[in-house]
Amino acid sequence: MSAARTRFTAPQRLLHWLMALCILAMLFIGVGMVSTITPAYLTLVQIHKPLGIAILILVVIRVALRLRYGAPALPADLPEPMKLAAHLSHLAFYALMIVMPLLGWAMLSAASYPVVLFAGFDLPSILPLNDRLHALLWDAHHYLAFVFFALILLHLAAALFHALVRHDGVFATMAPGFLSKAKRG
Repeated sequence: MSAARTRFTAPQRLLHWLMALCILAMLFIGVGMVSTITPAYLTLVQIHKPLGIAILILVVIRVALRLRYGAPALPADLPEPMKLAAHLSHLAFYALMIVMPLLGWAMLSAASYPVVLFAGFDLPSILPLNDRLHALLWDAHHYLAFVFFALILLHLAAALFHALVRHDGVFATMAPGFLSKAKRG
């Protein structure tokens, strides 16, 4: 049996950081969409839809990699409530990364709006036209975006806590190579 891994695999780390950029972009694009009535709205929508579907595809790959390779063990001295919080927050992240794009797609379907990935390629509707359902899904998508943003802030705080306070190697498990090597050296 091989020694326990101390880092996520390179593909896992790459997907983590790529998705982090995509998700942050989505959140800020979403804020821009709901706060403008200028022609920029349509441009933001045209970016938001395919980026959401790209995130959905990436999270499926990410879940497959997580199931295949797992994750490095948390430090043995990490208090149980922190281990539970880490586990639950990761489940919440995966759930939101899957649910948010599906909610957006369902919301647009319920309004009979096309989900255009690129010119000439629209996704099929996944729900029938229904104004009440569209409004409900819009609210869910809108409010869960705030939950997602709060979870990101907590995740960032936890990463900084592990890197700057505990110095326990948790940050290095997902840190880009240049940061993890500097920390070990």
